[in-house]
Amino acid sequence: MSDFVMCISNGSNPASLIVGKAYRKLPDADAESNGLSRIIDEDRSELDGYLYPSSMFVPIDLPEIAEKALMASEG
Repeated sequence: MSDFVMCISNGSNPASLIVGKAYRKLPDADAESNGLSRIIDEDRSELDGYLYPSSMFVPIDLPEIAEKALMASEG
């Protein structure tokens, strides 16, 4: 399954990220080596997600049914 994170700070992106909401984090080794995470945000216009500072998120574990529901809502 994919990795999921919870937004703990939306910085200057209140329209794109909601504090306390779970988001899907896409794999991106280059971004992660630079302290960034590739996130499917509220805009959802980019299928490849957007880059945000990793410090804006914490990793979370979700039940499989919740992961499927979040992924289905992206489509």
